[in-house]
Amino acid sequence: MNQSLKKVGASHQKMFGPRGILVCGFSAEDRAAILKMFADKKFKKISVVFTGEKDGETLVKNMLSREHQTGMAESCNLMPAIVMSGLTEKELHYTMATFKKTGLPRPLWATLTPTSQNWTVAALVDELNGERLHFEQQPSG
Repeated sequence: MNQSLKKVGASHQKMFGPRGILVCGFSAEDRAAILKMFADKKFKKISVVFTGEKDGETLVKNMLSREHQTGMAESCNLMPAIVMSGLTEKELHYTMATFKKTGLPRPLWATLTPTSQNWTVAALVDELNGERLHFEQQPSG
């Protein structure tokens, strides 16, 4: 498990990677709602790509290099996850707050890193799920 997690600030500093959003899983209806969310003017020209059934073994960086809306109509059995790349810290917070208001299923969240860009989509989703399970099992207090 990745032990180098760090808190994200709230600056206008661009985070690692090309500007884009990778959406894993979700139903066709949910994907349409996600795409509509990112059409907000606060997201200046952001590419949103979706995983299909055969994309689990594709590198994350290769997925993010695809054209806007690629995979929109495909089905995908991966857990719902959203990988943000090249957003500012403020956009990241806005994205998560806006998503929460949609009522869509809770995704696994990630920001692209120099390490994760070279993972397969399936490996990243598995890692994110393991991290969620780890933190959910921690005693609160």
